Amino acid sequence: MAMTDRERFLATMRFGPVDRVPYHELGLWGHTVEMYIKAGMPESAATANFFEGNDHLGLDRRQFVPLDIGPLPPYQDEVLEQTERYEVYRDGWGTVHRALKEDTVRGTRASMDQYVKFAVETPADYQALKARFDPRAPARYPQDWDRLKERWRTRSCPLCLLANGTFGFYSMLRRWMGTESACRAFYDYPDMVHEAVEFMADFLIELTTPALKQCDVDYFNFFEDFAGKGGPLISPRLFREFLMPGYRRVIEHLRRHGVEIIWLDSDGNTEALIPLLLEVGVTCHWPCEVAAGMDPVRLRRRYGRALCLAGGIDKRALTRGRKEIEQELYHRLPPLLETGGYIPTIDHTVPPDIPYENFIYYLELKRSICEGR
Repeated sequence: MAMTDRERFLATMRFGPVDRVPYHELGLWGHTVEMYIKAGMPESAATANFFEGNDHLGLDRRQFVPLDIGPLPPYQDEVLEQTERYEVYRDGWGTVHRALKEDTVRGTRASMDQYVKFAVETPADYQALKARFDPRAPARYPQDWDRLKERWRTRSCPLCLLANGTFGFYSMLRRWMGTESACRAFYDYPDMVHEAVEFMADFLIELTTPALKQCDVDYFNFFEDFAGKGGPLISPRLFREFLMPGYRRVIEHLRRHGVEIIWLDSDGNTEALIPLLLEVGVTCHWPCEVAAGMDPVRLRRRYGRALCLAGGIDKRALTRGRKEIEQELYHRLPPLLETGGYIPTIDHTVPPDIPYENFIYYLELKRSICEGR
């Protein structure tokens, strides 16, 4: 008997029997959207939020509790400087960007912005910033909250607390300070970081308590992106000392309200941190970036049923041809599908060097292998 998207997701995350694994993907770059529409993909499918499902591509549905975790009031969005090639602007987090204008497609730039200035440069800046993070601010809950609650009560798909790419302890420090300053802050301002982690845990717990009391949430996703190709940007010692107390408090809060499935989202190679993530209560890691050395088959052999996995399909194989796509999927999928607790997806969003026909072939072959055809 066919399972609902929610039943299938929950059974997968519990290493239980399923009719098939969930079909998820992360999405397309703006440049890829344009290319795929020209190649024949309907615009409604190409521009859809893949996290919420995609009927044209056969992606399962998910829903998200969209609470606002940003600064309220936000910093004023404004363009500070502009030339024919670039613009300098401040966003709602108080970050000043220098961004190339050329080859920007559907909000996706051809290169990363240069970050000129952040809201927090000193402990005094942090103390001032805290006033913008009142968890009781009414605007943090959507205006149609009552309608959403009713919709979720009758859902047949999993419900995640917060939208994707929303909250993590390291990622919040990075948003406030920038990557380099956030990494240095553990040494330059250790008291501030300890206090900030406690403040963030207080903030998230108070913000989400009404939602958890009123909604039957299936999982929570920590968004961190705290690793690069060479390993984590924070050492295991620093993670244990500074971040683990916040993780413990938040995960205990979630479990008190019946949320047992805890995802951790980070690109790069996080392997040095995985034992600590398991210790603190994380149950699933994704997207397992293969180019950074994150092999989900090896991770499954090492951690067994202690850790669910999602992602782990090397996007670079899809840039080549059908033979390389077949080699990638037949290498990764069979051992992971056999043990369970795995959702196969490309290990990030789809870049424009993946031809449309390759992406469609990948989806078709993935379905064929997952369904035993």
